[in-house]
Amino acid sequence: MKRKILPSLVLAALVFGYTMLCTLNAAAESIQVNPIVGISPDFIKGADISMLKQLEMTGSKFYDDNGVARDCMEILKEHGINWVRLRIWNNPEVNGLEVGGGNTDEAKALEMAARAKKLGMKVLIDFHYSDWWADPGKQNKPAAWANHSGKQLEKDVYEFTKKVMQDFKARGIMPEMVQIGNELNNGMLWPEGQLTGSNAGGYKVFAGLVKAGLRAVRDVDSEHYTKLMIHLANGGDNGLYRSFFDEMTKNQKVNDFDIIGLSYYPVWHGTLEQLQNNMNDISARYNKDVIVVETAYGFTLDNADTQKNAFGAPEEKLSGYKASVQGQATCIRNVMEAVVKVPGKKGLGIFYWEPDWIPNPQAPWKTGEGNEWENQAMFDFDGKVLESMDVFNRAADPNGRYVEAVMEEAYPVEVKASVNQSLDMPKVVSVRYSDDSVKAVPVSWNNPGTVYDKVGHYTLYGTVARTPLTATARITVDNKVNLVRNSGFEINNFDNWAIEGDTGAVNISSSSGDVRDKYALHYWADKTFKFTVKQTITGLKKGKYTLSGWTQGGGGEKSMQLFAADYGGEKLTAEIKNDGWNKWHQWTIKGIPVTSGKITIGMYNEANAGNWGSLDDVTLYIQENAIE
Repeated sequence: MKRKILPSLVLAALVFGYTMLCTLNAAAESIQVNPIVGISPDFIKGADISMLKQLEMTGSKFYDDNGVARDCMEILKEHGINWVRLRIWNNPEVNGLEVGGGNTDEAKALEMAARAKKLGMKVLIDFHYSDWWADPGKQNKPAAWANHSGKQLEKDVYEFTKKVMQDFKARGIMPEMVQIGNELNNGMLWPEGQLTGSNAGGYKVFAGLVKAGLRAVRDVDSEHYTKLMIHLANGGDNGLYRSFFDEMTKNQKVNDFDIIGLSYYPVWHGTLEQLQNNMNDISARYNKDVIVVETAYGFTLDNADTQKNAFGAPEEKLSGYKASVQGQATCIRNVMEAVVKVPGKKGLGIFYWEPDWIPNPQAPWKTGEGNEWENQAMFDFDGKVLESMDVFNRAADPNGRYVEAVMEEAYPVEVKASVNQSLDMPKVVSVRYSDDSVKAVPVSWNNPGTVYDKVGHYTLYGTVARTPLTATARITVDNKVNLVRNSGFEINNFDNWAIEGDTGAVNISSSSGDVRDKYALHYWADKTFKFTVKQTITGLKKGKYTLSGWTQGGGGEKSMQLFAADYGGEKLTAEIKNDGWNKWHQWTIKGIPVTSGKITIGMYNEANAGNWGSLDDVTLYIQENAIE
């Protein structure tokens, strides 16, 4: 008996010990990061730390996992960061009130690059060729070049780039990578280097500027130690990348570069699948390596200053991840995996944009304003490193523990209905998984055909597919009936709408700022275009109706109108004037006297090259007490 009992006791002890070890490990790892299959040892796990010098100069402190104040760059390295990215503005001090954003000139870049090299990190230099921020919405010439054009502007780019590279070389800290320009969707050094617009120089001038920058790096670095990059935003937009790089490589003969850089923020730049498909395509089409050179995600919806954050509740709703430390880690881990999956090992890595940008009133994006990025840093508001920073080490650990994410929570949905109107219930609900990813899952509703005969608030329940989770629908019933079908494009298509004219300029967008909920009609083209989007509604009672629609956009269209026609009278219009990204305005036509039993409503747009904007939430109501 003793010989049988002893092994049993030993086995029980081993099982208990293993269980306790797993429990302790789980407690020590409050977030889960699954390892990425096939990630290479030299995969770029980078961070743009261009704000860091300004933060340090103005008193910001950074703390490691143990709460000990340390050099931020040392903390980054301990958590797997092996590259840094540093932007260079020509002379930020000349901009007066626009000073901010770290005042990132060459002197600061040289100092930070030297520190990074000393820690064994590699360096990417990001030339903006501006005294301030340069991105798809603004590419202003530096003040010193304000009156320059043509060959003089090419010479400016060449000489500035060459001088900076020579300075780096003289200090023995040559960067391993350089990008010529930043987010060049619409060119650089406007208007001469702008791609579209009435005063734009177009691709020929722009290509000459890019070539000058590329040539300057090569002339200093004849052995090609430094890899060269051209960088666009909107990483999920394959049409943009094909249009841009087809023109640059084939027609403008710009081929002396090694890498295509992409910005990919999931709240603005499409789905992860769109990013994956774009990287797969362009890496093969142009035989270039690819890097997601900017990405980030929020770890909280809290705000530490008075500046409205770039990432908030609407962005969280669109992104596919919860705003949490776990959600931040999962998002970045999944972006890394997408890059690893690019065929032919052409996906080299990612750079997290400004993990260091914690709240500090003396390190704002612009003097007199605040920091819109602190909830997307990888340190908390007090400078303590977040556990999400572990994503860089743990995703690259071949011995890491893989845990399948499970569904944990179904988010409630909001449904609007009218008295005596059948409910239009959603076919999917958003479900949060244990890794704080959020996915659409089919749902079956209880009594989905319910019709309410009184104004009020109601609740319906349902079952989420493949799980016992309960779905909840909060229903608001009023006495208005929106007669427009697919009024907010929330089914992600143009069903019930007819589009005439330049249909290639029109698409469905899901990018935050371009939509009011999840989807909207969006338009853009690099040449002049015009289109009409319309819907005919029949079976109407005689009476007066109100039509409205919401728009946002850059403005500058030749003619843009909300219209109502075929109702029994002359066509009615409301002029639309957009005035900026994410600045939504509602346009309305009241008192439309419908006598024909039908109406055609919609939007007409005659646009200049480069015009862009969105249409969302179109409504048509019969006015109270207006029925004849």
